[in-house]
Amino acid sequence: MPDELLDRLRRFTTEAFPTRRSLFRHLVDEGQRPLTLFIGCSDSRLVPHLLTGCGPGELFLVRNVGAFVPPHDQSQGFHGTAAAIEFGVLELRVKRIIVCGHSHCGGVRALYGEAPAAAPNLARWLDLGREAVLPLADPGPEALRRTEQRAVLLQLERLMDYPMVRAGVEAGELTLHGWHYVIEEGEVHVFDVERGGFVPATQAGHAGTWPYLIDAADGLDASGVPVG
Repeated sequence: MPDELLDRLRRFTTEAFPTRRSLFRHLVDEGQRPLTLFIGCSDSRLVPHLLTGCGPGELFLVRNVGAFVPPHDQSQGFHGTAAAIEFGVLELRVKRIIVCGHSHCGGVRALYGEAPAAAPNLARWLDLGREAVLPLADPGPEALRRTEQRAVLLQLERLMDYPMVRAGVEAGELTLHGWHYVIEEGEVHVFDVERGGFVPATQAGHAGTWPYLIDAADGLDASGVPVG
């Protein structure tokens, strides 16, 4: 039976790599210097390099179920995402951190149910998104999308509990961006704190703003949507 993965590996070596040989040599000789830490969901439909148009050496990637950020106090135990955040900010000196959720997220939908008994790690991991859940037993498409967006902002809030992240933001050396990729529309919606919600990138004036400005945050709920 043909080995499709092996065929793809061989094509990379013989076809793709030669066209970028000098770039990879440069990245080896000079080391990686990505400006962006991208925290995205593990969903196969989310392809960070395709969305951003970035190539090798431009994105420091972290992928996990739901694009969640664990607390800095280690209350979730050992975790690669927390280590990657620390490494990206302290060692790589990234200039921006993106948290990117997406439509039809299985991790967010799972917040409204129960994880399989055989998946205790998943059950505990989903706790990182619980605060984004709406008081609904059977959420429809709009409620799920709102939950997905609320979950993105929840992770941004948690990022600000990382001392090195907060220091970078307060010094104006680091920016945080909340994105929500709508798969069926082929468009990323970015969070705009001044407009109080997520805005399609084609209508936005920037790639997203965070943290909340004190004045702009007044009257917004956890999803960045006006209340009252």
